[in-house]
Amino acid sequence: MRKRKVTYPVAKTATRRAPAAGTDASLVRPNLATIDLTAGAGRAGLSVGDRVRIEGSGLYAGEIAVIQRLIGGVIPSALVKTEAGRTRRVRTVDLLAAGEPKPAPAD
Repeated sequence: MRKRKVTYPVAKTATRRAPAAGTDASLVRPNLATIDLTAGAGRAGLSVGDRVRIEGSGLYAGEIAVIQRLIGGVIPSALVKTEAGRTRRVRTVDLLAAGEPKPAPAD
């Protein structure tokens, strides 16, 4: 019995064409992560025991929490305990004192 020749499918990248002339090659991908360069500065005026609101995006966004520990480093963060009793680390730039008004969204 003779062995059959193995055939492989054509690569999907083989059908991809080069971008047309005149189109912007630096399009922003929607799934690309963005880095907040101001996070390294942190937020001044926070101390252990302060009530804060978690801003930004994430699981606990908008919840009130109490700072249990401040953590220094390249990006300063804090260990907070939410009113629901859950703990997590949050960048200090994402914390806002509970009495302060919410900042207006940037458009």
